[in-house]
Amino acid sequence: MELRHLRYFVAVAEELNFSRAAARLHIAQPPLSQQIRSLEAELGVQLFERNKHRVSLTEVGELFLAEARQTLIQAERAIQTAQRASQGELGRLVIGFASSIAYSIFPDILRAFRERFPEVELILHELNTSLQTEGVHNGTIDLGFVHLPIAEERFNLLTILEEPLVIALPKTHPLAVRSQLSLASLAGDRFILFPRYVASGFYDQVLSACQQAGFTPNVIQEARLMQTIVCLVAGGMGVAIVPASLKNLQRTGVIYAAIEEEIAPLKTAMIWRKDNMSFVLQEFIQTVRQIVQDMSDPKIVS
Repeated sequence: MELRHLRYFVAVAEELNFSRAAARLHIAQPPLSQQIRSLEAELGVQLFERNKHRVSLTEVGELFLAEARQTLIQAERAIQTAQRASQGELGRLVIGFASSIAYSIFPDILRAFRERFPEVELILHELNTSLQTEGVHNGTIDLGFVHLPIAEERFNLLTILEEPLVIALPKTHPLAVRSQLSLASLAGDRFILFPRYVASGFYDQVLSACQQAGFTPNVIQEARLMQTIVCLVAGGMGVAIVPASLKNLQRTGVIYAAIEEEIAPLKTAMIWRKDNMSFVLQEFIQTVRQIVQDMSDPKIVS
């Protein structure tokens, strides 16, 4: 098995569509399908369920996906280390980040750091909170931007962002004309939500808020990425509770409403290993602290 087989598998697993995965990989679909069949034959397991209408991961495929991603991250890190060392360049950081932060403070952090250290290489991986905590712990990533809470005392943690949650509704929803809604008014709606393993803290926060409003949400669809959740809302699949920064996505067909009930904001934090004392990492942390101090909208805490 070669690394390219893992890349092919991850692309199909993330797209759940062979045509889109082939386009993403810049190869034809038939060779991609053949490579996946060869990988399954080599492993002796079935990674995907296929029929005429959909592709989905088997339970074995879900487990293999997490390992394949970590293997690719480790391989990429090894390659980049050798290349940078041979060229005598200064250093690099491998950064994990939750998808929603890309619509708030993350671009400002990257821009400020690049201005100060243009020769430092930043390797970015969009990962859920559980994969980030695992990656920071085992050293495959240097730091992560995760949603709190996390049950990890082995990390240094800097809370960088608190933002309110809002309701995302299809533009055609009867309540879409209102700028503020009670969660209780959505008791009969279908909900779209993260799988719990992607961000357990956020998942539990949404369920708790709905239960305090008197109902358990009818979750009819799960999606790993915030962007996907918003797109499904735009398609009329259901409603969702998302961070307010998602309004910056400006997805046609989606209306956002404030939540009448008082619920805790979503907290995002930067985490890194306590024993990681690299100069580049410390400078990055300092840059983030300065951004946090300077930012006033949305609410930032240190």
